[in-house]
Amino acid sequence: MKNILVVILFSILTNRASYCQTSRNDISVGKNLLSDTSKIVTPLALVQKQVIGYNARNLNAFLEPYSEDVEIYLFPDKLISKGKENMQKTYREMFLSFPELHCDIKERLIQGNIIIDKEIISGMGNTKIESTTIFQIQNNKIAKVYFIE
Repeated sequence: MKNILVVILFSILTNRASYCQTSRNDISVGKNLLSDTSKIVTPLALVQKQVIGYNARNLNAFLEPYSEDVEIYLFPDKLISKGKENMQKTYREMFLSFPELHCDIKERLIQGNIIIDKEIISGMGNTKIESTTIFQIQNNKIAKVYFIE
């Protein structure tokens, strides 16, 4: 009886292992696949990806999660920018002008396709700027951003 249980357990484990295989490209020393947000498209992953790009002042990484026709508003409805190309111009200048630019997320609310971040922006002079930003996700991209003054 004990041998039969061992064979059944081995069979279950080997079948289960075939579903859990990763490709060679996913395996590297120190890589945690569960925390790799680049493989999972969720509203949280998109917003976090742009925060990481912003803090690295990496323009391409910062802009990648945004839709081509992204709209930026001063809350509630004052359109201040439209399109990724306009964002690229604005943030290129900002990243070049402020090499210490950094955003700390103090609070984050997630409700479906809406993310609300309470942020502290530093590196733009001696004072820190407190900001609230609302991100609206559509079709796996950041489609609208609202800044609350």
